[in-house]
Amino acid sequence: MALRGLFKRKVTSMMLQNRRDSQISSGLSSGTSANEDEGLKGPQVVLENTFQLAPKDSQKFPTKKAEDILKTTFLTHLLDTKYNGDTCKNLTTQITETVKTQVKAELGNNNRFKVVVLVIIGGNTGQGARVASRCLWYPQYDRFAQYEYHNESLFAVGIVYGVYYE
Repeated sequence: MALRGLFKRKVTSMMLQNRRDSQISSGLSSGTSANEDEGLKGPQVVLENTFQLAPKDSQKFPTKKAEDILKTTFLTHLLDTKYNGDTCKNLTTQITETVKTQVKAELGNNNRFKVVVLVIIGGNTGQGARVASRCLWYPQYDRFAQYEYHNESLFAVGIVYGVYYE
């Protein structure tokens, strides 16, 4: 009976030692960060809570600039484009990513806005279409910009939401 207990302790001790060795070799418990393991040097940035519940006046969402970004992006991508379901699917994704990166670049690094971009492209065959969306937001701080584009074969609607988050 005592021999069995001694054997269990020895096996458990070996398992713990193996686990500790694997953690040290993978860098989990060695006290170094991933930046130091990769050779990158610099101080670790520690971010504190700001408890900022409202944007400053200089940090409002740039609605007019977002609308201009939508307009120029639509005009560059859709000016002489004919509607085709396959190509417009890829074009929608490309326009969405372009608008999102440009709006985020316009906001800068110290922003507290979540940017959501919605782009819809459809065939213009004489039918009517309405685009609607609903959001829960705080109307004092959250904003949106929209732009519509039409040509003889397609229509496109783009909406950029700038939702302030704390």
